[in-house]
Amino acid sequence: MAYIISINRRMVIMSKSKINITLDKDLIEYAKTYAEEQRTSVSEVFTQFILGLKRAREGDPTELILADPDFEKSLLKTISRIRSGKVKWSSYKEVF
Repeated sequence: MAYIISINRRMVIMSKSKINITLDKDLIEYAKTYAEEQRTSVSEVFTQFILGLKRAREGDPTELILADPDFEKSLLKTISRIRSGKVKWSSYKEVF
């Protein structure tokens, strides 16, 4: 199986493989509940967890945030709003 993702507006083809793991029943139920609450899949929960471990070992934990599709959409939307002049800037005192 393969899927296409956009990284820095470049298309990258990623291949996927299946893995079988054994967990205690209560952990399986927790993973399902957590995924549902986060509106994602159990597979994505494990993917993000493993990516976090990998990036921490490689010394780049910020990649976890930057790789999140929702974060990318929000960041691009914010940049667009700033460039268009639609953002109302507030002072530190006004915010806090």
